[in-house]
Amino acid sequence: MPQGTQNASRYTRIVGPSARGVKARRTNLVVLIIFATAFGFVEAAVVYYLRGLLHFHANLPLSRYKVLLNLGFITFISPQHSLLVNSRLNTTEIVREASTIIMLACVGYIAGSNLRQRLGAFLVGFACWDITYYVFLKILDNWPASLLTRDVYFLIPVTWIGPVITPLVISTLMLVGGSMLYLRS
Repeated sequence: MPQGTQNASRYTRIVGPSARGVKARRTNLVVLIIFATAFGFVEAAVVYYLRGLLHFHANLPLSRYKVLLNLGFITFISPQHSLLVNSRLNTTEIVREASTIIMLACVGYIAGSNLRQRLGAFLVGFACWDITYYVFLKILDNWPASLLTRDVYFLIPVTWIGPVITPLVISTLMLVGGSMLYLRS
């Protein structure tokens, strides 16, 4: 057996193929974080454009909605009217949100080789996207004013609102947990 081949074979026996797998997963995790960060900017840019075009910067009071469930840190509501200019724009926003989740799920599926890794990749992608969304909104629009500023998180399946700190804390936990799931061999 040639010397180089013998050394490579010996390396595989000593370190095992999983060492190369861990290195590849770490590299993929970095690429996933770069993708999610770029996607977070795209999301912030869309919201920045919408706010500018619609002159929408409201910190809306809960009294304008029917509260379905208030957990304190997240409130699920049913608006008495469309949050955006009209129901067609609101429907478009709901479809855009669903498309965002579908894209993040697809990237998670591609990044992982089993269910655990795919779930981990999805959680990492979602968390980085969400955290960087707020970072880029602060850079682009100097919003939010504080971590306690109220925001609309999602419109699916009902409208979710609460302070900005809530998704940041949840996303940080998702980032840590998702990374552990993804990197575990």
